[in-house]
Amino acid sequence: MAAKKGERTSKNKQVATDRSAAKSFSLSRAKEFTAEVKSEFKKIVWPDKKVTMGSTGVVLVLVFVISVYLGAVDLFIGKLVSYILR
Repeated sequence: MAAKKGERTSKNKQVATDRSAAKSFSLSRAKEFTAEVKSEFKKIVWPDKKVTMGSTGVVLVLVFVISVYLGAVDLFIGKLVSYILR
């Protein structure tokens, strides 16, 4: 059953102490964090060179196509505004 407003349960007290401990810095917590980061990095599956090169090629082609499109739209709108202002 949920605690009434203003009451604290033992679980709430534990959460409050965990929050205060998270704010303090200690060398042991930094070492623990570094060890956890290293173990998570070992779980990463990096793409091979062929996939990376293919993805890079797709990105470069799309950047070129979109830049040409936006350049053409900018040129068209610039000519249209200059025609209207004459």
